[in-house]
Formats: sequence, structure tokens, C-alpha cells
Amino acid sequence: KDLFTLAFLIVVVVIPIRVFIVSPFIVDGESMHPTFKNLDYLIVDEFIYYFKAPARGDVIVFRYPGNPSIFYIKRVIGLPGETVSINRGSVALTTADGENLTLTEPYIVNEDATYTKKVSLNAKEYFVMGDNRPNSSDSRVWGPLPKKDIIGRVDLRLLPIRESGFSPGAANYSLHASTTPTMTP
Repeated sequence: KDLFTLAFLIVVVVIPIRVFIVSPFIVDGESMHPTFKNLDYLIVDEFIYYFKAPARGDVIVFRYPGNPSIFYIKRVIGLPGETVSINRGSVALTTADGENLTLTEPYIVNEDATYTKKVSLNAKEYFVMGDNRPNSSDSRVWGPLPKKDIIGRVDLRLLPIRESGFSPGAANYSLHASTTPTMTP
């Protein structure tokens, strides 16, 4: 009887939660260093984006657009309808309402000061980048991320235990209104 009850609870409660609400993710690589390190064990909230759109600064897990069987972890930088301008590592944004902003990113340790690019995002596209810019394959390389490829937001780090906690990738960045226009192509 106890074994049947346990099996019933697993089928009715655990499996639906695992399939539809949260899923584990193990970091593979250094593209999000120092925020996440290789082999960090994370929990991804797959349900949150049914109720709200991804926000700037969210750390997300998604299917790589070039091969949907591969999963990536990156930070949301640009939102739908925005233009992202990168000039020697400095990120500037033009919002959908035309406001020019400069992104301050204190979580970046290894800046890629050689990189320059300008990308305009469509209605269902996001611009994502790794925190370890010189060692990250991201929207700078393969283009905007379609919303349909987003799996969910990283909400919990379980391992390593000394760094475990909720909202482990929460961004402590700020946006500053630019007095000068963003770079031109």
C-alpha cells in the first residue's frame, strides 16, 4: 500500500512539476563566469514566462537556435523592439520608445573591448550575452534569440552548496540615459 501511494504521488505530483514547471540544469563551460561556474547545478523556472515576458538582466536557459538539441545559459540584454549597440564592449540600447540608454554591468569581469556591433530586434526577439564576454557564443555571434526557444529563468542554485540560493544570477546593473545618440553602423 505504501509503495503504491508513493508511486501515485510521484506520477501525480513530482513528474508534472518536473516536466511543466521546473527543471534541473548543469552549467557546462565558462561563458557565464563569474556568475556561474562549470558544473553549477541550477533549477530553471519554466512556468514564469507564461505570465510575464523575460526582463533585462534575467539569466535564462534556452535552446540554441542553430541546433535545438543544445541548451545554453545567458543573460538577457536587449528586449523586443530595441536596438542594441555594442562599441568596444560598452553596451548601449535604444528602447522601443526611442530612449537611449547605457547599460552598466558590474557582473562583467572579462570585457571584450574589441567587439562592435549594432542589432535591431523584432517583436519576439531577445539579445542575450554571456557574462564572460570573450568566452561566450551568444547573440553577438549567431544573432537574436527567438522567444520560442526560451525554456525558462534560472531561479535557484543548488550546487555548490556554499553558493546555493535563490535568484543566483540577479543583475546588479543600472541603466543611464544617454545624452549622446548610440553609435551608427
